[in-house]
Amino acid sequence: MKQLAELCVKRPVFATVLILVLVVFGIFSYFKLGIDRFPKIDFPIITVTTHHPGSAPEDIETEITDKIEGAVSTVNGIEELRSISSEGISQVFIQFVLEKDVDIAAQDVRDKINGILPELPEDIDQPVVTKLDPDAIPVLTIAVWASPPTTLRDITEYCDKVLRRQLESINGVGQAMIVGGQARQINVELDPLRLRAYKLTVVDVARALA
Repeated sequence: MKQLAELCVKRPVFATVLILVLVVFGIFSYFKLGIDRFPKIDFPIITVTTHHPGSAPEDIETEITDKIEGAVSTVNGIEELRSISSEGISQVFIQFVLEKDVDIAAQDVRDKINGILPELPEDIDQPVVTKLDPDAIPVLTIAVWASPPTTLRDITEYCDKVLRRQLESINGVGQAMIVGGQARQINVELDPLRLRAYKLTVVDVARALA
């Protein structure tokens, strides 16, 4: 710092020119900086999704989720591991440290999943390992409601058959999803005597209807 002060006193012209060069270089570099509204970022988060139609959440957790969690928990660099077990689907979310290469992490998880496939139910869909894609995060959310006598199921049917298709037909829209709502439900009552006669179980019927 002392030498810099001496330089400015003894050679003021040189110091002034040097400062101007640095200022011009800084301004030029500023305007060359890349600007992106949605920059490409690779988050070190991996999701393992497994579908098993017709299975209860309790069965999903014990037969699929727990086994997948136990297998992937040995992968290096995991910061957080959590899961959701719901009817017919298991989701395991694996968050790695920022220094972890997301492609290597995804391959490590796939290797662990392939190693336990014989332990999982035979009739499940192949577990899908995906990386978190910021581009897939919704950039627009639309709330739809209506006054009575319009029911929630009527709104859901309109959003699914009309609104969603119109949005997906717009240029630049990749996908439109419906969150919430009330889907149509059909209740099936089974006759225990007929089930025994045909040597079927409730699970067999549920899987056939799924």
